[in-house]
Amino acid sequence: MVNLKEKKNIQTIYENEIKSIGSLAKDFLSEKMLILFGDEAPRDLKDYCYGIDVSPVKGNIATGQLVLFGNQQYKITAVGNLVQKNLVNLGHITMKFDGSKEAALAGTLYLEDKPVPDINIGTRVMIVSD
Repeated sequence: MVNLKEKKNIQTIYENEIKSIGSLAKDFLSEKMLILFGDEAPRDLKDYCYGIDVSPVKGNIATGQLVLFGNQQYKITAVGNLVQKNLVNLGHITMKFDGSKEAALAGTLYLEDKPVPDINIGTRVMIVSD
Protein backbone atom coordinates (compact mmCIF):
# COMPACT_ATOMS: atom_id res chain seq x y z
CA MET A 1 0.00 0.00 0.00
CA VAL A 2 1.34 3.42 -0.96
CA ASN A 3 1.43 5.88 1.91
CA LEU A 4 -0.01 8.95 0.21
CA LYS A 5 0.77 11.21 3.16
CA GLU A 6 4.50 10.59 2.59
CA LYS A 7 4.29 11.31 -1.15
CA LYS A 8 4.87 14.93 -2.13
CA ASN A 9 3.99 14.86 -5.83
CA ILE A 10 0.51 13.31 -5.69
CA GLN A 11 -1.74 14.62 -8.43
CA THR A 12 -5.50 14.25 -8.07
CA ILE A 13 -6.87 13.27 -11.48
CA TYR A 14 -10.47 12.77 -10.37
CA GLU A 15 -12.51 13.21 -7.20
CA ASN A 16 -16.12 12.45 -6.37
CA GLU A 17 -18.41 11.10 -3.66
CA ILE A 18 -21.04 8.35 -3.66
CA LYS A 19 -24.41 10.03 -3.21
CA SER A 20 -26.79 7.12 -3.85
CA ILE A 21 -26.73 3.34 -4.11
CA GLY A 22 -29.16 1.56 -6.39
CA SER A 23 -31.18 -1.27 -4.85
CA LEU A 24 -29.32 -3.87 -6.97
CA ALA A 25 -25.89 -2.19 -7.14
CA LYS A 26 -24.32 -4.45 -4.53
CA ASP A 27 -25.37 -7.55 -6.50
CA PHE A 28 -22.44 -6.92 -8.87
CA LEU A 29 -19.91 -6.97 -6.04
CA SER A 30 -19.92 -10.77 -6.07
CA GLU A 31 -18.75 -10.47 -9.71
CA LYS A 32 -15.94 -8.16 -8.51
CA MET A 33 -17.37 -5.15 -10.28
CA LEU A 34 -19.26 -1.94 -9.61
CA ILE A 35 -20.89 0.66 -11.80
CA LEU A 36 -20.71 4.42 -11.30
CA PHE A 37 -23.23 6.66 -13.03
CA GLY A 38 -24.07 10.36 -12.82
CA ASP A 39 -27.52 11.89 -12.39
CA GLU A 40 -28.51 11.20 -15.98
CA ALA A 41 -28.42 7.43 -15.58
CA PRO A 42 -31.32 5.86 -17.48
CA ARG A 43 -34.09 4.85 -15.09
CA ASP A 44 -33.65 1.19 -16.07
CA LEU A 45 -30.00 1.30 -14.96
CA LYS A 46 -30.17 3.39 -11.76
CA ASP A 47 -30.94 0.36 -9.60
CA TYR A 48 -27.60 -1.18 -10.65
CA CYS A 49 -25.41 1.86 -10.07
CA TYR A 50 -23.60 3.85 -7.43
CA GLY A 51 -24.75 7.42 -8.05
CA ILE A 52 -22.24 10.27 -8.32
CA ASP A 53 -22.18 13.82 -9.66
CA VAL A 54 -20.71 14.38 -13.10
CA SER A 55 -17.32 15.95 -12.30
CA PRO A 56 -14.34 17.04 -14.39
CA VAL A 57 -11.29 14.86 -14.88
CA LYS A 58 -8.00 16.75 -14.41
CA GLY A 59 -5.64 14.74 -16.58
CA ASN A 60 -5.50 11.40 -18.33
CA ILE A 61 -6.52 8.24 -16.51
CA ALA A 62 -3.76 5.68 -17.00
CA THR A 63 -2.46 2.33 -15.82
CA GLY A 64 -0.34 2.51 -12.68
CA GLN A 65 -2.44 5.26 -11.11
CA LEU A 66 -4.43 4.54 -7.96
CA VAL A 67 -8.17 4.55 -7.34
CA LEU A 68 -9.05 5.35 -3.74
CA PHE A 69 -12.35 4.46 -2.08
CA GLY A 70 -12.03 6.22 1.25
CA ASN A 71 -8.75 4.82 2.60
CA GLN A 72 -8.75 1.69 0.39
CA GLN A 73 -6.42 1.80 -2.64
CA TYR A 74 -6.40 -0.11 -5.91
CA LYS A 75 -3.83 0.12 -8.70
CA ILE A 76 -5.25 0.63 -12.21
CA THR A 77 -4.20 -2.29 -14.41
CA ALA A 78 -6.00 -1.40 -17.69
CA VAL A 79 -8.15 1.45 -19.02
CA GLY A 80 -10.90 0.99 -21.60
CA ASN A 81 -10.74 3.53 -24.44
CA LEU A 82 -14.09 5.13 -23.43
CA VAL A 83 -13.44 5.42 -19.68
CA GLN A 84 -12.21 9.02 -19.81
CA LYS A 85 -14.97 10.23 -22.18
CA ASN A 86 -17.79 8.44 -20.32
CA LEU A 87 -16.61 9.62 -16.91
CA VAL A 88 -16.42 13.25 -18.10
CA ASN A 89 -19.72 13.26 -20.00
CA LEU A 90 -21.91 10.86 -18.00
CA GLY A 91 -20.14 10.12 -14.73
CA HIS A 92 -20.36 6.53 -15.94
CA ILE A 93 -17.80 3.75 -15.80
CA THR A 94 -17.66 0.16 -14.72
CA MET A 95 -14.84 -0.85 -12.39
CA LYS A 96 -13.69 -4.46 -12.47
CA PHE A 97 -11.43 -5.77 -9.71
CA ASP A 98 -9.78 -8.64 -11.59
CA GLY A 99 -6.28 -7.36 -12.40
CA SER A 100 -6.75 -7.58 -16.18
CA LYS A 101 -3.86 -6.11 -18.14
CA GLU A 102 -5.95 -5.74 -21.32
CA ALA A 103 -9.14 -3.65 -21.47
CA ALA A 104 -11.70 -6.04 -22.96
CA LEU A 105 -14.57 -3.55 -22.51
CA ALA A 106 -14.26 0.07 -23.66
CA GLY A 107 -16.10 1.63 -20.71
CA THR A 108 -14.38 -0.40 -18.00
CA LEU A 109 -11.57 0.58 -15.65
CA TYR A 110 -9.67 -2.52 -14.51
CA LEU A 111 -8.19 -2.57 -11.04
CA GLU A 112 -5.90 -4.95 -9.19
CA ASP A 113 -7.37 -8.25 -8.11
CA LYS A 114 -8.21 -7.88 -4.45
CA PRO A 115 -11.45 -7.72 -2.44
CA VAL A 116 -13.95 -5.12 -3.60
CA PRO A 117 -14.04 -2.08 -1.28
CA ASP A 118 -16.77 -1.35 1.20
CA ILE A 119 -18.70 1.52 -0.39
CA ASN A 120 -21.43 3.56 1.26
CA ILE A 121 -23.17 6.87 0.68
CA GLY A 122 -20.51 9.50 1.35
CA THR A 123 -17.55 7.31 0.34
CA ARG A 124 -15.00 9.45 -1.48
CA VAL A 125 -13.73 8.12 -4.81
CA MET A 126 -10.46 9.49 -6.15
CA ILE A 127 -8.02 8.71 -8.92
CA VAL A 128 -4.49 9.86 -8.11
CA SER A 129 -1.13 9.71 -9.81
CA ASP A 130 2.09 9.53 -7.88
